[in-house]
This record gives sequence, C-alpha cells and structure tokens, in this order.
Amino acid sequence: MSPVRLPLTGVKVIEFCHVAAGPFCGMLLADFGAEVIKVEPPDGDTLRQWPPITDGFSENFASLNRGKQSIALDLKNPADLAMARSLVLDADVLIENNRAGAMERLGLGWDWVQENKPSLIYCSISAYGQSGPRSGEGGFDLTMQAAAGVMSVTGAPDGEPAKCGVPISDFTAGLYAAYSISSALAQLRAGGPGARGCHLDIPMFATTLAVGALQTSEYFGTGRNPRRLGSAHPRNAPYQSFKCADGWFAIAAGNDKLWRSVCAVTATPDLLLDPRFTSPTLRAANQVALRDLLEIVFAGAGAHEWVTRFAAAGVPSAPINSYEQALADVQTAHLGLVQPMTLPNQVVTQTVACPVRINGGPVGVDTRPPALNQHGAALRRHYNDEKQQAGAPGQRAAE
Repeated sequence: MSPVRLPLTGVKVIEFCHVAAGPFCGMLLADFGAEVIKVEPPDGDTLRQWPPITDGFSENFASLNRGKQSIALDLKNPADLAMARSLVLDADVLIENNRAGAMERLGLGWDWVQENKPSLIYCSISAYGQSGPRSGEGGFDLTMQAAAGVMSVTGAPDGEPAKCGVPISDFTAGLYAAYSISSALAQLRAGGPGARGCHLDIPMFATTLAVGALQTSEYFGTGRNPRRLGSAHPRNAPYQSFKCADGWFAIAAGNDKLWRSVCAVTATPDLLLDPRFTSPTLRAANQVALRDLLEIVFAGAGAHEWVTRFAAAGVPSAPINSYEQALADVQTAHLGLVQPMTLPNQVVTQTVACPVRINGGPVGVDTRPPALNQHGAALRRHYNDEKQQAGAPGQRAAE
C-alpha cells in the first residue's frame, strides 16, 4: 500500500450504482482512500454479467469495482430499506446513477437526506440531469456520445458516424462526479458559514458536451459544424496517423518549429516553401494533399524506424499500439500501472491501477473486487449492534 496517507482516508461513501459511470466514480474515490460500500440489488450490478467471465466472475466488473465492499439489498423490502438508510446516515457521501426520481420513489432521495443527514454530499449521475424536459429519459454511453455531438466528429470523413472506442461519456461523467465530490468534501472540511452537504447533479449529456470545448468553440466562432476528420486535426497538420511500409504511425507536429523538423527528418525541404503549407492554418486546410505527399516518403521505411527518427528530432510521434502493446510499454512498467488482482474466486488476473503518482510514487490501491453481498452479513451485524447500543436511533430515522 502507499506509504502516504491517502487524501480521502476516513471518508465513507455509499454507492447505489450500476454498470459504468457511477461505479467508476466510486472506484476513483476508493483509490484515494475512501471506504466505499456498494449497495447492489439481490441479483447484483448488471456489469457482473458482462464478459470476460473468468471462472464465474466478470473481469469487466472487477475493473470498475476494486477496493469496495458489497451488500445486496432489496430496497422495496422495508427491512432492507431501513438497512440502506442506516448506511446512508453513517456516510459522508452518497453516489447514485439511476434515472431521475428513482431514489425519491425508493425513499432515499435528496429530500429525505436533507432532513435526516444535512451534512451528506449527495451525487446523482444520470443521462440528462435531475430537471428539465429530458430529465426522465435514460441513456447509455452510446446514446450520450450521439446526443452530445461526439459521434458527429468521430470516424472517417466519408464514413458512417462512429463512437469513440473508449466509453468516454460514462467515464467523463464519473470523473466530473469524483472531482465535484472531492471539491465539496474540501469545502465541508474547511468549515465556516454555509459549510454543509449538497446535491451534485451530474448529467452525462452535459459533461460529454463540456469536454467537447474545442468543437463547441469552433462552432461558436465560425457558425459551422465541426466535421469528421478521421485521425486528423481541424487546426494543425501534420497531426494524424500516416501509412508507412509496414503499417501506420502517428505524428503530432502542432507548430511551425515541429513542422520544420518533420521536413528535416523526411528530407523534404521543398515543402517548407510550398505556399499551401507555410502556416498551421494553411497546412490544416490542405492536409489531404500534405498527407499524400508525406506518405510517398513514409512508404520507404517501417513504423518503428519513423518513430525512432522523429523521436530523435523531438517530434511527438507514436506507433498505433494495440492494448497488448500499450500494456507492455516500458513506461507502463515504470509507472507501475499493471498490478495483480485476485478475484473473489481466487483467480489471479491483472488490472490497470490508479494512474496518479503522489510524491513520486504510485498510489497503492486495494485491487480486490467484492463478491456479491460479500460484506452483507458483517455490515448488518455492525449496524444492528450499533442500533441496540444507541437505542435504535438509526431505525427511528429510517421509519
């Protein structure tokens, strides 16, 4: 484990989440030291059914739920609802990623929390937010990428719209949620006037639109919709993937100095004088012609050779790695990103751990994911004992 005290040590989080956005948020908080109790329905988070399934346990589920405790509760059952309320009353943070209004109908909404635990930070992640004309709609990463414009700028120029291969809408919402929760915790810990709990509303539609800042600013500035460019950039060139003798590699020459270095490496000084390429704006406007000219040169060597030459010249470049290659990169090893993970069935696999470093070292995280209801009996005993010792105030508050 990490030799430093993690920033969220001592913070207790109750997670009423499923699949990706909410569980990712909860995992980020757990990585930084929070105690996260995941409340699941009796048949578990649906992500537990997603492959790959290794001896009965989903590695997809494991990748987003490390370091958490699990308790299975049927929130429509009065006794289980009372247990859930006891957990909430003992927590600092609640995360939920249900449709707007679902928690209120279950008796665990923000109104109940305000009355019974006003210091709680209550974070709701949903498709379109807690209010407004679309708040009742559900959504998944695909539909959020579609609705928020991402798919309109992803894919080949003459191809069909494509989604980003990584679920950026899910994980962007999870990141915004974790950032917002941490900020609210900092304010609460600082004390002073107005230091109390709050309701954080994280709409996936809005967070996906927000991270498209370069695209929205392009539209605001020109009145034109950004368009699909494949791997190319709307304002810089050469800044895309290029075909070479044995495959593909990428160059990001985002300024005039780097452009001059590209011409030096490729032995094409004539391109420096070509009026189509004398500024970043002109190179971007004529990037198809520029790509065609450069790929004639790149056909003379393989990707490794070109990346090596550009690296020596200080031009950012990279091979188009598979995940197998990216996970085997020397920098991946240096950063300690790949860590062993033991599943509840005792199968040892691997996971990508917390990417942040503190004081020069990795954040030591508990990589173990929970079995469904693994901690249910212990949690029930703990809260039942507490209620008996205190005259059952938690029970009274839950009624």
